[in-house]
Amino acid sequence: MITQRIKGLVKRLVSGEGTGARRIGRDEHQIDRNHVSRNAIKVCEVLQQKGFQAYIVGGAVRDLIIGLEPKDFDVATNATPEQIQPLFRRARIIGRRFRLVHVVFGREIIETSTFRAPSSGDELTDDHGRILRDNVFGTHEQDAERRDFTINALYYDPVTEEVIDLHRGVQDLKRRVVRMIGDPAVRYREDPVRMLRAVRFAVKLKGKIDPGTEVPIAKLASLINNVPSARLFDEILKLLTCGDAMLCIKQLQAHGLHGGLLPLLDIILEDPEGRAFIELALERTDARIRSGKTVSPSFLFAALLWPQVRLHWQKLHNAGEYLAPALISAADQVLNAQTESLAINRRHASDMREIWFMQPRFERRVPRAIHRLFEQPRFRAGVEFLQLRAACGEFDSVIAQWWMDLADAPDDERAQMLQELAPEPKPTDTKNRRRRPRRRKSAPTETNA
Repeated sequence: MITQRIKGLVKRLVSGEGTGARRIGRDEHQIDRNHVSRNAIKVCEVLQQKGFQAYIVGGAVRDLIIGLEPKDFDVATNATPEQIQPLFRRARIIGRRFRLVHVVFGREIIETSTFRAPSSGDELTDDHGRILRDNVFGTHEQDAERRDFTINALYYDPVTEEVIDLHRGVQDLKRRVVRMIGDPAVRYREDPVRMLRAVRFAVKLKGKIDPGTEVPIAKLASLINNVPSARLFDEILKLLTCGDAMLCIKQLQAHGLHGGLLPLLDIILEDPEGRAFIELALERTDARIRSGKTVSPSFLFAALLWPQVRLHWQKLHNAGEYLAPALISAADQVLNAQTESLAINRRHASDMREIWFMQPRFERRVPRAIHRLFEQPRFRAGVEFLQLRAACGEFDSVIAQWWMDLADAPDDERAQMLQELAPEPKPTDTKNRRRRPRRRKSAPTETNA
């Protein structure tokens, strides 16, 4: 679908290497305004009514042009955060490195940022050149210049329905090329996450990275280790939920960007059983993404780390530790090794443990134990995880399907399924009988002769 839309765009858009802003009308870009967030349109309209420039910007514009549904909408304007905030009932200024405004509409947040000037060299940076604080506001042209890739430097005016292209981003989009604005090496030092984004966008567009943009990555890949772990977690999650996760992982490895992101991933992928499990998990994740369904980060990372948890679990159990304590120790060991570089927050880690700890409990199909499992908040996730294990030969597929049927069944059918289970064997009388303490015979009293 993406290829067809792009081929159609080639015939309609103005070609050429011209400099300066190009305004592309609706007949050429073919963005359907009905697919644009009403709240993002409202933010632009309010700001423009107050005399400011305001555009929907970045990835949303890129996705709309190629026929994808954007996950979120951002707005760029020449209004400062202090000028933006009073114009909306629910708006708050956030950020240290970049001060911007979150305009809240129910569950949707429209991130609204002020045009920023390119790096001047005076910003606060770390020892490797990564910008730590940068709040220098600029013009629309300067804002486009400081964006990372040309395909993200596109601005959509929902009022005039024009796309403003200052860096030939539409042309690169047509060619499916990811090209950096400015000197790639400098831009990567400013923000090493751009290397991960380059890989993700190339995979998403089914295209390639421009050679000049690609060459410095191998040399600068180690800079990824300087990125805050929480930000890395967010970017890895985007990579794994882009709709083609396994290809993203292969491209990360090809560019030397995999080290330190998922420290256990290389070990897992070298193991045939672990690789099969992860490939199946990512394949099913991609299928959910493509069908418009949501993906739980907890479930996804539980699947990625399960091969190592299972390996440690088996070793501890074979060494004489009981099943449940062995699984708890294995989970702690794997999560502790992972969170040193990737900030898996406590909520996700707690959900992952719950999914893992349910797995041995599926072995026991007796009504009393099953009723206790129903009470677990992640019961459904645990059953779906069991399906992955069964598909890879770790668990009996017939029993795994029984659990899925039970999870899907209405209450009356569920009750019938539980009645049909064989009753739990009762302990034999010899084991269950409590022995009565023997009465001690009282010692004979001595009588005086």
